Amino acid sequence: MIPSADNRSGGHRRKQTSLTTGKIAYLGLCLALAMICSYVEALIPIPIGIPGVKLGLANVVMVGVLYLSDWRDAALVSFSRVLLAGFFLGNLYSILYSLAGALLSLIVMVAIKKTGQLHLISVSAAGGIAHNVGQFLVAALVVENYRILYYLPVLFLVGMATGVLIGVTASGVLKRLPPVILQGFDHRKESI
Repeated sequence: MIPSADNRSGGHRRKQTSLTTGKIAYLGLCLALAMICSYVEALIPIPIGIPGVKLGLANVVMVGVLYLSDWRDAALVSFSRVLLAGFFLGNLYSILYSLAGALLSLIVMVAIKKTGQLHLISVSAAGGIAHNVGQFLVAALVVENYRILYYLPVLFLVGMATGVLIGVTASGVLKRLPPVILQGFDHRKESI
């Protein structure tokens, strides 16, 4: 017979974690949805003429998780997606670029969201810019060429444009989610 949690911990109950079974299921669903978005995006070429530019469809899911739950859950889903998508759809360099972009983007979005001063669309736009800056910093280390700095203003504009588009999409999706989905998260009434 397996001892109960009370017996194993000397009669004291274990501290409960914030991840309930339902929340784990919803985060798994969000990860799967983000992976599907990454796969679809890999199939669709964007003829902009700027190397490395992508729309970032999976970021709709990341912004959604950030607003439905908290930064820890968003980080868990984001980094899991980056690693899995990198293994399935990319290579080591794509994982490094994506991790740098995702980390800086998440830090910026969490910081701006905590102020409560800006709408989800503005938070997403800042995240888009930060994502491109994070990837740019890794590229600067890999390439070791100062001329790459000329590319930075273009990345700012593209990051802002895609961030706004992702923010508008995420805002629309979050407003239309059925209540049963919202119950799976620690949903807080915030301006979406």
